[in-house]
Amino acid sequence: MQKPSEVLQWNERNSVINGVASTVVLSMSNNYFALFAISVLGATNYQVGLISSLPQIVGMFAMIIGTFIMAGLKEKKKFTSYSILFTRIFLLGMFIVVYLPPELRAWTFVILVGLMNLPGSFAMLSWQSFIGDLIPDNRRSGFFSERNRILTLAGMVTTLLIGVTLQLFDKSNPHPYQALFILAFGFGILEAFFLNRHIEPKKENNIEKRKFSAGWDVYRHKPFIYFLICGLFFNFAWQMAWPLFNIYNIKYAHMTGFWISIITVANQIGQIISFKWWGRMADRHSNAKMLAITAIGMATAPFLTMLSTNMMYLTLVNLSSGLFVSGTVLLLFNQLLEVTKERNRGSYIAQYNILLAIVGFIAPQLGVFLLELSSIETAMNISSVLRALSGAGFLLFFYFMKKQQRHTPQIVVQR
Repeated sequence: MQKPSEVLQWNERNSVINGVASTVVLSMSNNYFALFAISVLGATNYQVGLISSLPQIVGMFAMIIGTFIMAGLKEKKKFTSYSILFTRIFLLGMFIVVYLPPELRAWTFVILVGLMNLPGSFAMLSWQSFIGDLIPDNRRSGFFSERNRILTLAGMVTTLLIGVTLQLFDKSNPHPYQALFILAFGFGILEAFFLNRHIEPKKENNIEKRKFSAGWDVYRHKPFIYFLICGLFFNFAWQMAWPLFNIYNIKYAHMTGFWISIITVANQIGQIISFKWWGRMADRHSNAKMLAITAIGMATAPFLTMLSTNMMYLTLVNLSSGLFVSGTVLLLFNQLLEVTKERNRGSYIAQYNILLAIVGFIAPQLGVFLLELSSIETAMNISSVLRALSGAGFLLFFYFMKKQQRHTPQIVVQR
C-alpha cells in the first residue's frame, strides 16, 4: 500500500500532466474562436458576444444538473473524465462547420461553442470538487501556483507555435483552424487519460453524502456569502470586456492570427513570472487581501488598451495584464476553497458556478450593448471603473475574514 505522501505526489504529478493537456486543448481552440468566427465565418458583433456569453447560460443549467448527478457519486474521477471526453467531441463538430451553407456557419459555430459548455461545466464542477478533496489545505497555494505556472508555460509555447504557423496562411483560410480543432481533440483524449490516473480515495455512502443536495444550505455560511458577492461583482466587471477585447483587437487594431498569438504569449509570460509571487503573498497576507490588489491591477487593462492600436504597445499592455491575471485565477479558486466546508464542498462550488454562469451570460452582452449604444472606448472604460470598485469590495471582504479569524479561537476556548 502506498504512503499518503506517495499518493499525494502521484496525484500532483498526474494533475500537472492532465492540466498541460487541457491547456494545449484550450490554446489550440478557444484562443482562436473569435478570430475563426470573424475572419472565416463572418460573425457579427452580437455573435462574437454570444461566443463569450452563451456558454455561461448553458453552464448555469449544467451546474444545476451536475449538482444532483454528483450527489449520487461515490467517486468523481470517472464522471470528470467522461465529461472531458464529451466536451472535446464538440471540436469535431467545429471541424465540419465550414462545409455548411454560408448563412448557417456562424450561428452553427456559436451554438456548438455554447452547447460544448454543457459537458464542459460538468467537468469543471466535478474537477474542482475532485481536486479540492485530493490536495490538502497546506499544499494548495504552493501546488496550484506551481501548477498554473507550468500550465501557462505550456500554453505560451503552444500559442507561439500556432501564431507562427497561422502567419503562413490567409486569415480567411479555414484549413489551419480545422487542423487545430482535430489536434485539440487528440490532446483532449490525453487529458482524460491522465485524469483517470489519479488515485481517488473511496467514500462510503453515509449521512454526509445525503447532505450533498440542491445546496441551498450553503447560503447559511457567511464567509461564503460575502465571497459570493465580491467574486460575482468582480467577474461581472471582468467578463463584460471579454468580447470587447476580441472586437477591438480584430476589427479596430486589425490583428492577424500571428499578433493574437503574440499578445496571448505576452499575457502568459506575465502570468508565468508572477504565479509564485502571488502564491507566496497569499500565504503571507491571505487570499482576500491579495484579491483586492489583483482587481485594481485588472482595472488598468481595458483603459490602457484604448490608448493605442500599435501592436507593440498592445503587447506590453497584455504583458502587464498577465501579471494580475495569474493572481486572479489562483486567488479566486483558493479563496473559494477556503470559504467552503469540506463536508459538502461540491454544493458550495456548484452554487458559486451557477451564479457565475448567470453573470457570465449577462456581462458580455452588456459589454456589446454598451459598444453599440456608445463607443468601444466608453464600454471599456466602464469595465475599468467597475473592476476598480470590485477591488474595494475585496478589501472589505478581507477585513471581514480577519475579524472572523480573530473570533474563531475564542469560540473554541469557550467550548
